[in-house]
Parts: sequence; structure tokens; C-alpha cells
Amino acid sequence: MQTGMQSTGQAAAAQARGRQYRYFDFVMVAFVVVLVCSNLIGPAKIATVDLPLWGPYVFGAGVIFFPISYIFGDILTEVYGYARARKVIWAGFGALIFASVMAAVVVALPPAPFWKHQAAYEVAFGNAWRIVAASMIAYFFGEFVNSFVLAKMKIWTAGRALWTRTIGSTIFGEAVDSAIFYPLAFYNTGIIPNEALPTVMFAQFIAKTVVEVAFTPVTYAIVGFLKRAEHEDYYDRDTDFNPFKIEA
Repeated sequence: MQTGMQSTGQAAAAQARGRQYRYFDFVMVAFVVVLVCSNLIGPAKIATVDLPLWGPYVFGAGVIFFPISYIFGDILTEVYGYARARKVIWAGFGALIFASVMAAVVVALPPAPFWKHQAAYEVAFGNAWRIVAASMIAYFFGEFVNSFVLAKMKIWTAGRALWTRTIGSTIFGEAVDSAIFYPLAFYNTGIIPNEALPTVMFAQFIAKTVVEVAFTPVTYAIVGFLKRAEHEDYYDRDTDFNPFKIEA
């Protein structure tokens, strides 16, 4: 009897994964665009703002937008399930690799004699490969942790209290992302003093989490709309969580 019920559940899961959705591709494109732009454009500028009770707060401008990729990751997992979110994460990873290679090639091409902007172009798009590699590795682990935690929390909470899943999964995902990225990218480089790395990591982690919390009402609205429009509210009860399994 138990085997029969398990087979029925797996068949239902397979049928759900084979469905065609009206808005899935739009969410996937939005995720990839935010991911590539925040990694390619954001790191080019270091910004500062004066915060009450904190003082000057220095941060990479991409921090404002990068957490939005986690929000889209939350939406994908919450509505369509981990397996489909996994495909999107891999799509984003591929797009990030292509954008990084393209930037490196374009920067390396010799400029025309009359073009005087090579130095500025190198500053904007000539990120060191160590930073690029660190960003990719951190993204890979952080996004999969985020999606996995949200999928599991949805089962544990029986689909209630969406905010606990979106914020909770982001805390884990962003913590992993920050803990991997900053040491790999900046340790012993002199760009950020080694003793300052923990402070920078914590500040960036807090900033990213605050963005997630601030966008919670938007996340609720988008998730609610998609669940109604797609007639889908996927629960990952029989999902294979292997991150290297590409098919949905």
C-alpha cells in the first residue's frame, strides 16, 4: 500500500513537472537579467550613504539589486518547485559565465588609436578573474541553499506563513553567498584588509537581508498572482534535490 501511494505521488509530481506554464519563462528571464546586471554592472561602483546610528556605510552598488535575484528564486521555488528553480539557477550560471567571458574578451581587445576610453572601460568591466570566479562559486552555492531551504520549509509549514520561508531561506542563502564570496575574492589581496573582511561580510549580509524583508509585500503579491494564474502551488515532497540534475 505504501509503495502504491509513493508511486502515485511520484507520478503526480512527474505530471506537474511536465506542465506548460504561462508566466514561468518571464520569471526565468527576469531572474537571469537581474543576476547578470547586478554582477556585471553593480561591482563597477563603490557607493556610500550616511545611515542614522551607523555613520558612513560603504557598499558595492550591486548589493541593492543582487538580492532581487534571491526574491525571484523564492518565487520560482514557491510556485513552481525546486526542480524548475534548479533549471533557472543553471541558466543563470551559464549566462553569468558567458557575460564574464565576453567582458574579458572585449576588455582585452586592443582599442582603436582614436578611442580614449580604454582605462575607464577596464575599470567598469575588467573585474579580476579571482573576483569573477568567487562570485560564480558563491552564487552557485547560495542560490541552491536558498531554494532548498525554502522548499523544505514549505513542507514543514504546510504552505503557511510565506514570509518565514522567503526571509528564512534568504538568510541561509545570503549567509552562504557572503561567507564564500568575500574570502575567495579579497583575502590577502590588499583590496580589503583581512581583518576587515568579517565586518564587510556582515554588513553586506545585513544589507541584502534588509532588501529581502523590504520586498516581502511585493513577493506576496507576485506569488499570489502566479499561483492563481498558473493554478500551481508546488510542494517538493518527492523531489530529487541533487543540484546537478538538470531536468525538471
